Amino acid sequence: MVYFDIFVLCFTFTLWTDFVPFSTAVQTGVKVKVIGSSRPIVVAPGDDVVLPCQLDPGEDVQDKTVEWSKPDLKPDPSDRLSRVAYVHLYRDKREVPDMKMPAYAERTALFTDALKDGNISLKIDNATLGDTGRYRCYVPKLDCSSIVQLVVGQ
Repeated sequence: MVYFDIFVLCFTFTLWTDFVPFSTAVQTGVKVKVIGSSRPIVVAPGDDVVLPCQLDPGEDVQDKTVEWSKPDLKPDPSDRLSRVAYVHLYRDKREVPDMKMPAYAERTALFTDALKDGNISLKIDNATLGDTGRYRCYVPKLDCSSIVQLVVGQ
């Protein structure tokens, strides 16, 4: 009987050491997706709007860069660096306003408390007709993005 108890103890130990790396490998192999809205978001001029964007599975992005842009806009030809004009840029745990398109200055925000859960939704205050279009939410470190369509109408 004593021999059997020792065998079970060794078997349990061996199973545990083999199981831990396997479960870790399974978890690290999960591809993160960005999920936006499959339907256009429709608002009236002057309304505040949230463009939904969520990582699946939820992942903390507080230490990552989050970019919101309008992919259909071409870079400004007067910009020597041909930089992307961002609707909103979050980097190094803060907003980067000098890289933002002037039309969105002081009108956009992320829900910074929700970044820990993978919520990268964008709030736009006082929507204008010029805000109509496709928006791309992108997390470069994860190389994943989604497109959200906004329609501002009467």
